[in-house]
Amino acid sequence: MGLLHHLTSPSRRALTLLICLLGSTLYAQPGKSVKWSADAQSFYQADNSIIVAIRAKDGELSTKISKEQLTPKNQDPLKVEDFDFSSDEKKLLVYTNSKKVWRYNTRGDYWLLDIPSGNLKQLGKGLPGSSLMFAKLSPDGKQVAYVSGHNLYVENLATGARKALTKDGTRRLINGTFDWAYEEEFDCRDGFRWSPDSRSIAFWQINANKIRDFLMIDNTDSLYSFTVPVEYPKTGESPSACKVGVVNITSGQTTWLQVPGDAQQHYIPRMEWVPGQQAVILQQLNRKQNESILYICNAVTGKARQLYTEKDAAWIDIKSRWDNRELSGWDWVDNGKSFIWVSEEDGWRHLYNVDLYGKATLITPGNYDIINLLQIDEANNQAYVLASPDNPTEQYLYKVPLNGKGTPERISPLVEEGTHDYEIAPDAKYALHTFSNHYFHPQKEVVYLPEHKSGEGSRIAMDLQSARYMLRQEFFKVTTADGQTLDGWMVRPTNFDSTKKYPVVFYVYGEPAAATVRNKYGSGYNFLYNGDMSEDGYIYVSLDNRGTPQPKGREWRKSIYRNVGRINARDQAQGALALFKQHAYMDTSRVAVWGWSGGGSMTLNLLFQYPDIFKTGIAIAAVGSLLTYDNIYQERYMGLPQENKADYIAGSPITYAKNLRGNLLYIHGTGDDNVHYQNAELLINELVRYNKYFQFMAYPNRTHSISEGEGTFKHLGSLYTRYLKQYCPPGAR
Repeated sequence: MGLLHHLTSPSRRALTLLICLLGSTLYAQPGKSVKWSADAQSFYQADNSIIVAIRAKDGELSTKISKEQLTPKNQDPLKVEDFDFSSDEKKLLVYTNSKKVWRYNTRGDYWLLDIPSGNLKQLGKGLPGSSLMFAKLSPDGKQVAYVSGHNLYVENLATGARKALTKDGTRRLINGTFDWAYEEEFDCRDGFRWSPDSRSIAFWQINANKIRDFLMIDNTDSLYSFTVPVEYPKTGESPSACKVGVVNITSGQTTWLQVPGDAQQHYIPRMEWVPGQQAVILQQLNRKQNESILYICNAVTGKARQLYTEKDAAWIDIKSRWDNRELSGWDWVDNGKSFIWVSEEDGWRHLYNVDLYGKATLITPGNYDIINLLQIDEANNQAYVLASPDNPTEQYLYKVPLNGKGTPERISPLVEEGTHDYEIAPDAKYALHTFSNHYFHPQKEVVYLPEHKSGEGSRIAMDLQSARYMLRQEFFKVTTADGQTLDGWMVRPTNFDSTKKYPVVFYVYGEPAAATVRNKYGSGYNFLYNGDMSEDGYIYVSLDNRGTPQPKGREWRKSIYRNVGRINARDQAQGALALFKQHAYMDTSRVAVWGWSGGGSMTLNLLFQYPDIFKTGIAIAAVGSLLTYDNIYQERYMGLPQENKADYIAGSPITYAKNLRGNLLYIHGTGDDNVHYQNAELLINELVRYNKYFQFMAYPNRTHSISEGEGTFKHLGSLYTRYLKQYCPPGAR
C-alpha cells in the first residue's frame, strides 16, 4: 500500500510521517543523507513510483512527483530506487533497475525528468542496460555525468549528445569509481566530482593491472566449472596504483594532479574541490596508513602544495573519523578559507579548524571522543556532533562551539538513554531523529533544533516509559587480571534461578572494524538461533575488548596494533574468567562462543588458544590466516608482513589449530569474495594434520553474507541451533 493511501485525515499525520520515515529506499550510494528541500522546510521520500514531500514542522504530506510524471511513454512507471533534484528543483534525476556491484546496487539506469515541461528521458541510451553509475547533474543543471564500463561520460541535456571523457577504462583500469579493496575498506564508490563552475570533473583512476586476480571457482552455475576473477591485493602485496585527474569538459583534456610519491605505494581516500578556486584538495595516505598528508592541487597545472600532515604510531583510520559515512564532501567554513577536520592527534578523536595555510586549531578540547560530525551551523558558531563522554555504549547529540570556547552541550533528552542518530537539515533548524535502546524498537521523529523539541505526533518519550517492562538485558563492566575494564551485556534465562547453573554463550567480534556492546535495539538478540535463548535456558553474553572502535580514546582503540588475534583474544578470555568468578551460576563446563567474519576468527582463536575456557565454538566466514586478507585492512592494523611477519603468524588461528580440544563447527561460503574460501581449506589442512575432529559446512557459491539461494538462511540457522544445543546443552542444572 502506498503512502498516500494513509493520508485520510489530519489525525493520521503522525502515523503517515512515521511510515514515511521508516519506508525503505535502495540507495545507489549507501550512507547517502536524507534529501531535504531547497528551503530546508521539507524532506523527500520515494515510495515506489512517486516522490512525496513531508513538511518538517507538522508532518503534512504531499505529492512532489506523481506516478504519471514518472511513466515513460508506452512503459510501466519507473520504480524509484534513488533520486536527486537539481539545486533549483526543476530537474529530477531518477535511479532505477539497479544491479549489484560486489556489495551494493550501484549500477543501474538513470532517467531525467524536466519538471516544468514534463519531459522524461532515459540517459545513456546505447550503453548497456543497468550499467550507469553515480550519475550527477552539473551545478548549472545543463549536463549530467556518469560512469559506464569503467569510463566517465558527460551528456548534454539540451541536445542529448554524449561524450566519453575517458576511453581507456577496463576491468583493471578503472575511471570514476574504485576497485574491490577501496570499496570494501574505505567505502569509496563514487569516484568523480563536478567542479563548481561545471566546466571540469575531477576523478579517480585506479590502475589494478599489477594486481593479481584471486580466482573463485563456480561449480554450480554450469555443467563445467569456471573461475570468477577478483582483483584482490592480499596483505603484503602492493595496492592498486591511484591518481586523480581533472578533465576539461569542452576539450576533453585531462590534467593529472602531481601528488608526490609512488602511486602504487599510497592511497587517496578523499578528494573534493576547493570553494571559489580552480583547485582540488585531497588526502594521501602512505602504504602503512600511519601518515596522512593533505594537498591542494592546481586543477589547471596539476601542481600540488602540501597543506597539513598528521602521523600516528599505529594507524590513521579514515572511516572511523566519520563513522562510516560516505567519504565525500568537505566541511568548509569561513567562506572556504578553512575547514573542519577530525584527528586523534591529542589522544582523543576531536574536531580541528585547519586553514588554507595548514594551521590547525583544536576546537573540541577534553578527554572524550567525537563519534561523528553531523552538521556545521556556522551562523550560530556551532557544530552538531555525536558523542557519549560518560558511557561508551551509547550515543547522543551534542552541540560544540566552533571557536573552541565553552563546553559541549548535550541536546538529546536525558531520559532517552541509548543510541541517537540524526539527519540534520542544511540550515540546522530541523532534524530527523532516530532513537533506540536494547529494549526499545527504533522510532523516528522530526525535532526542532537546538531545543530538540519534538514535532507533532511524536511518541518516543511516552512509548519509552511503557516499554521499560520489556527490559531483560543488563549492561555491565568487568575488570580483567590485566587491569582492563571491559564493557559487556548479558541476557539471563527466563525464570532465572541464581542457585542453579546455566550454560554461557559468548558472542564475539573484537577487531577494529566494529563493536558488539552498544545500547541499541537488536543488542543481545541472536539472529541465527531458532527459538528463544532465554526461554531455552542460555546465558547470552558479549564483551568489547581493547581495539574495538568504542569512544574510549586513542589508546584503547590502537593498543591492538600488530596484536590482532592476541591482545583481543586475551581480553576476551580474561573477561570470561572474571565473569565466572563473579557469577557462580555460570556453568564453566558448558561455555560456547560464536562469531562471523572477524568474530569467526576470534572464535577460532579463543577455542584454540584458551581451550580450558571455551568448550564449543561456531565460526562463520573466519579469516584463518591473517596473511590471506586484503592489504588495506590487514596492513592498517598489523603493519607490513615484509617487516613483521611474525606478528601475522602469532595472530592467525591456524597457528593454534593443533590445540583444539573442544567442539568446532566451521562454516564458509565458497563464493566469498571478501574472506576467501581459501581460509577454510588452510584451516582444515591444519586440523587434519593434527588429527583434530571437527564439523564443517561449505555453502556453495554463497558470499560473505551466506544469504544467497532459496532456504540458505533457514538452513544456516537450523545448523547453528542444532549444533549449539547438541554440544552446549541448554537449561539449568
